[in-house]
Amino acid sequence: MSYKIAIDGPSSAGKSTIAKMLAKELGYIYIDTGAMYRAIGLYLIDNKVDIHDEKSVIGVLDNIDVTLDYDDKNNLHVYLNGKDISSRIRTQEVGEAASVCSQYLKVREKLVSLQKKLAEEKSCCMDGRDIASNVLPNANLKLYVIASDECRAKRRYIEEKEKGIDTTIEKVLEELKARDYRDMNREHNPLIKVSDAVEIDTTDRTADDVVDDIMSRFF
Repeated sequence: MSYKIAIDGPSSAGKSTIAKMLAKELGYIYIDTGAMYRAIGLYLIDNKVDIHDEKSVIGVLDNIDVTLDYDDKNNLHVYLNGKDISSRIRTQEVGEAASVCSQYLKVREKLVSLQKKLAEEKSCCMDGRDIASNVLPNANLKLYVIASDECRAKRRYIEEKEKGIDTTIEKVLEELKARDYRDMNREHNPLIKVSDAVEIDTTDRTADDVVDDIMSRFF
């Protein structure tokens, strides 16, 4: 029987990094649900579909095939219609498109069914915003990862600068707060902390420290 770890939390709190490291430590697969939504966002951008027009987005869903695969080093690769797009989905533009289209029920239904199927096949760490509440409500371990707004903005700012993106800490913070609002107030499966989730605060902590803490407490 597979062991499931569900990790939720807002943008740049560190949940993806923690999920990847935990998966590696435990020998589980890592399922990046955000990457799956980003793949759909990239398709919409590439095909000039209005992300704010729900009907237009739903109209092209049957043309979109998103799959995940792992290489021999257990690194995650994201495929869109058979093409590896792992290196193209980590931009702010794609992240914004993913955030908008993830509000639509049909988009969520399409990806959640795939996420549940993946989790049934192998023990996994899965991170996102509705994992414990919707995708894996019976997960063996549920974590809710947070960090202060200032810490999250600093992390995202450094990521953007390393990619050569011209931005400011103030702009990044504004975008994070807007993303938080959308995630927490969307009609379908909003970001929430479920009652049996353990809160993990990563503010001013290294990923190694957080993972060591989780491993010592739960494994």
